[in-house]
Amino acid sequence: MDLFDYSRAEQTRREAPLAYRMRPRTFDEFIGQEQIVGPGKLLRRTIEADRLTSMILWGPPGSGKTTLAMLVAEHTASAFETLSAVLSGVKELREVIASAQERRSLYGQRTILFVDEIHRWNKAQQGALLPHVEAGEVVLIGATTENPTFEIIRPLLSRSRIFELHGLRPEHIRTVMLNALADRERGLGKQEIEVQPDAMEHLVRIADGDARTALNALELAVLSTPPALDGKIVIDMEVAQESIQRRAVHYDKGGDEHYDTISAFIKSIRGSEPDAALFWLAKMVTAGEDPRFIMRRILILAGEDIGLAHPHGILVASACANAFEWVGMPEGLYFLALGALYLATAPKSNSTGAIFEAMKVIESGANPEVPLHLRTSPRNREEDHPSYKYPHSYPNHWVKQQYLPDGIEGMHWYIPSDQGHEVRIAEFMRAIRGGQADG
Repeated sequence: MDLFDYSRAEQTRREAPLAYRMRPRTFDEFIGQEQIVGPGKLLRRTIEADRLTSMILWGPPGSGKTTLAMLVAEHTASAFETLSAVLSGVKELREVIASAQERRSLYGQRTILFVDEIHRWNKAQQGALLPHVEAGEVVLIGATTENPTFEIIRPLLSRSRIFELHGLRPEHIRTVMLNALADRERGLGKQEIEVQPDAMEHLVRIADGDARTALNALELAVLSTPPALDGKIVIDMEVAQESIQRRAVHYDKGGDEHYDTISAFIKSIRGSEPDAALFWLAKMVTAGEDPRFIMRRILILAGEDIGLAHPHGILVASACANAFEWVGMPEGLYFLALGALYLATAPKSNSTGAIFEAMKVIESGANPEVPLHLRTSPRNREEDHPSYKYPHSYPNHWVKQQYLPDGIEGMHWYIPSDQGHEVRIAEFMRAIRGGQADG
């Protein structure tokens, strides 16, 4: 590197965003994730000893996945290559693999390949990487915000160790920002800056565990605030709010937030609260949840919580699902909302859950033998047993006879609710059961 190259590199470094400039260079500067990189922990030991095996770093944005990969680059004697799954494909991967094979053949040097957002690669692209990981030609470090169990192909997953990173705690975010304010070389320490306590707490809270978001907001607040007469830049609550206007929806599609939100959505529909159902639906869609997953839950809910109280519920839900497949997003949002609103405002019944009560009886050891008269004819499998009473031959198309096995013939599991259409069902059942003899 000549003097001009060095000068350009220094200028680029100085002009880089604060979050990039403040990226930790050592483990002592790394904030959070003590469960995997604390003193004596496995990942830290393997990095410091330069004994890495393939791994997947899984965690929310701003939790330190890329930073950990850069620490590996600093500590390893291996060649270090980087690919972004958003910008690179099989062509770029083949070029990296060719270089890795050449290094290994000529110099005996191994290659560590960092693939950022590896979940963006499809199965074929991930499959192209697999044989080279298996042969040890590259050591993979994959970074992903999505649950690798669902987003990474199983053969590649089985050859990698998963390390889960968590969103940073508030005290971590606060420390990250204080370090940036104090650092004179890479941070904002050369300026006199005062962040008022309530403004600091607002930035910490809204960053929601994302160090990058916090530092970006802090830098924007400083750059957009003119200094006072004494040269001090004061960041108050108003400036802090302007600098981080919109809170990104925290949502891990494979974690607790995913399950908690869909649970709130289902319970809101079950509780006949259409506005709450729309709110949780809006959160999921805004956060990028798979709309087909939401539609599947709507279909299940139509059977589980609406049932026979409003038989049209499953018809509308099925029609919405079919329409969604034809239209797709974003217009398909109308059908998600239509299904949710229709079921939220429909009469409710969980009587279809009677199937599980019947299953419990079977599992408890009840007699499962079919009564003789319900079997097919012993002479012809296409005919009814001679002792079977054909209901259509009797008044009201009903006749009293035993339909359950001996020993449980008097049991009832389906109990119609007092809601919607099931009121008519209950009346019908009472009428036929109470108004007919054996025949």
